[in-house]
Amino acid sequence: MKKLTVLSIMAASLLLVGCGDSSSTETKAEKPAAHEAMKCGEGKCGGDKKAPEKKEAMKCGEGKCGGDMKAKATEAVAKAKEVVSETAEKAKDVAKGAAAAVAAKATEAVAAVTGPDGKALYAKCAGCHGADGKTKALAKAAPLAGQSADDLATKMAGYKAGTLNTHGMGALMKGQVASYSDADIKAVAAYISGL
Repeated sequence: MKKLTVLSIMAASLLLVGCGDSSSTETKAEKPAAHEAMKCGEGKCGGDKKAPEKKEAMKCGEGKCGGDMKAKATEAVAKAKEVVSETAEKAKDVAKGAAAAVAAKATEAVAAVTGPDGKALYAKCAGCHGADGKTKALAKAAPLAGQSADDLATKMAGYKAGTLNTHGMGALMKGQVASYSDADIKAVAAYISGL
């Protein structure tokens, strides 16, 4: 927008300079001659000392303002509009990319603050332990519902490390929790303890 304003001012200046009213300078030149009376014999009224002719003021639009100044100004304004339009399109593209990056960072920040979703992580456990955590897995393990978050987290960490093998379920459980991070284990344990 600044470029368009500057170019518009330049175009207007060109028009005013090229098409300005030149009568103001002519009037100043004519005033001394108008105030002095012309007397013959004093070298003021004959030969090459005739009073200057009054010149006609230049007006744009009548073809008297230095050729095609109006056309040049119009062309400059059109070029300025084109530059502004291109710059605006580039700015839109940059803004779209920045908005996408900001949205991705915001999603990451929310996940970092809120932590993993325990309910979503429990979905793969629900097949054996039930949606409510009250099912005995493979008719061997105790129901998960009602256990504390600390006990559940300790058990899952033991299964993940391969140090716990309750009811012969160690190998199966190790495969289930192997992909869980420590934060994931805490989130799932917190979710299950609330069932």
